[in-house]
Amino acid sequence: MNYLFLASFSEIASYVGYIALAILILLIMITVHEFGHYITGKIFGFGIDEFAIGFGPKLFSKTRKSGEVFSIRLLPIGGFCAFRGEDQESDDPQAFNNRVWWHRIIVLISGALMNYILALIVIIIMFSAYGQTSLVAYKMAYTDQIESVYCFEKNDIILSANGRNVYMVTDLMNAIDKKEQGELVDFVVRRNGVDTPIKIRLRCDANFANLEDNKTLYTALGFYFEEQDGVMTNGGLFRDYVKFGFFETIGRSVEYSFILGGMIFKILGQLITGALGINTLGGTLTTITVTADAIKFGGFNYFLNMLSLIGVNLAVFNLLPFPALDGSRVVFTLIEGIRKKPINRRIEGVIHAVGLFLLLLFAVIVDLQHCF
Repeated sequence: MNYLFLASFSEIASYVGYIALAILILLIMITVHEFGHYITGKIFGFGIDEFAIGFGPKLFSKTRKSGEVFSIRLLPIGGFCAFRGEDQESDDPQAFNNRVWWHRIIVLISGALMNYILALIVIIIMFSAYGQTSLVAYKMAYTDQIESVYCFEKNDIILSANGRNVYMVTDLMNAIDKKEQGELVDFVVRRNGVDTPIKIRLRCDANFANLEDNKTLYTALGFYFEEQDGVMTNGGLFRDYVKFGFFETIGRSVEYSFILGGMIFKILGQLITGALGINTLGGTLTTITVTADAIKFGGFNYFLNMLSLIGVNLAVFNLLPFPALDGSRVVFTLIEGIRKKPINRRIEGVIHAVGLFLLLLFAVIVDLQHCF
């Protein structure tokens, strides 16, 4: 009984460690984001009241001669760079809203830019050390010799499809989307260590309901899969890592980062049209648990992958023109630059406050629906 207790305690302690790593990823990316705002703000002479790592009560703070406060706060799931006079009128020439409008835009987008730069560096390190994430065929669905023509072979590493490099399952979907049953599609696979061009005959029409429609993809490409209650539970593909030369690694790293960013727009589009349900999204708590599970399953390379994924997502998401996000503030600043006068600061402040409330409420709702 004591052994069972110790084993259970060990598992819990281990998972707490993965949770801590997941929180660390969020903290790194948020701190880097706010540092982007801070450093460009300093370059352009903006007044800064506080740079904080975390939210909630202060655990540590230091005030510089300039009046800037650096603080570390209790809750390690956020942070902020508070500019002087950011949401109010001020006579201070260093106040955020009194600075040149295009300087403000640079400061606003610099947080997302820093997230992207760090994410790209992490991807390059990951692809160099472990290799590019790739898909490998290991079980096919054909049953006779005729069906095996124009088909993948076991252990084929899929490098490209229809002229597009393949990193994830969604890349396969994009490559064959809207093609019809019987069409031949060009692929390049690494077979027995040799990059080999092949053709694959589609086993059904490639009309995907959404980004999660793996059953249609597996059927079209001839991969084996199992399902239970209409949900695919096992499939004939697995992930592996493939290394390339230095310059190709850099190029593929940049391409992969763009693909990750583009996924956000595809997900948003399918959410708006109803092709994807809200259950595909998650708030802060869901992000932490999913990240912890990924690290537990895949180790340090998954840590790097989640770090890059969250970094690119933060970069793109923060530039969306939704109230309270940097992208919305950029829109208001652009309007001010065109009109030569700002929209009423109080109205703008209310819009951002409502947007922040809605974002927090949405994050709580999507987290709760995962719990229940």
